[in-house]
Amino acid sequence: MSCVETITDYALRSVGIGQRLLPKTDITLCEQVVLIGSGIIWNIYFALLAVIFGFVFATALAMARASERFFISKPADLFVFIFRGSPLFIQFFLAYELFSVLPRAGIDVPLGFTTVTLQTSAFTKAWLGALIVLFLNTSAYSAEIFYGALKAVPKGDLEAANAFGMSGLTKFRKVTWPTLLRLAWPSYTNEAIFLFHATALVFFSGFPAWRQKGDSLYYASYFAEKTFNPFIPYPIAAAYFVFFTLIIIFLFGAVNRYLNRHISPQRRPKVSYRPQLMR
Repeated sequence: MSCVETITDYALRSVGIGQRLLPKTDITLCEQVVLIGSGIIWNIYFALLAVIFGFVFATALAMARASERFFISKPADLFVFIFRGSPLFIQFFLAYELFSVLPRAGIDVPLGFTTVTLQTSAFTKAWLGALIVLFLNTSAYSAEIFYGALKAVPKGDLEAANAFGMSGLTKFRKVTWPTLLRLAWPSYTNEAIFLFHATALVFFSGFPAWRQKGDSLYYASYFAEKTFNPFIPYPIAAAYFVFFTLIIIFLFGAVNRYLNRHISPQRRPKVSYRPQLMR
């Protein structure tokens, strides 16, 4: 089989398009590169959706933590403390065990005039269950970043907004929110990179791959087992992660330049990757 045929047959296998049977003998380098690259689609899926929804939820959490109302700030503090204080790997296993006790047939929700059945079987699948864990985890870390930036918004800017007679919503939209993003964006970039790397843990969690449509580590592990040589598939997977990390840095750097477009390039904060040795 030529490399072109391999790309045609396996490039989208992880999403159910192409050959179903994996190569078992005479495995080529092209097959490993293509199939591991196919699996990276799932890592992108986990990271992209978790970042999008986590960004919104983290903003709400940061605002809740800054609230002067006890019944709003304390639950947000507790949420952030729990998900930042426990390892992500353990969160995967606890979530899987929790989702496993849900009724397989679904949960009936009576609405008075009718009853709606909420399907729960999908929660034990990686595409949904693992995504929820990643979403909650990154929301907690991002909320801490946004909360710190919120507290760092210069009081002079807020006082000037009050002097102009801005309402609370207008002041937040035109002063607080833009300043918060400018201050938080470099650190948030590192959180987005770490989240993308953390998607590799989905393979080691209790969430199974759906119909053998696994992520990059699923295929790397398969090839390491079949070829008895882990020094080819795992570096290939690492190369894919490095490549997409560079893409994240480029995209977030572009957003950072836009947020700080009114600042001279010499004084503009730079976006760079700082690896976190401990989480």
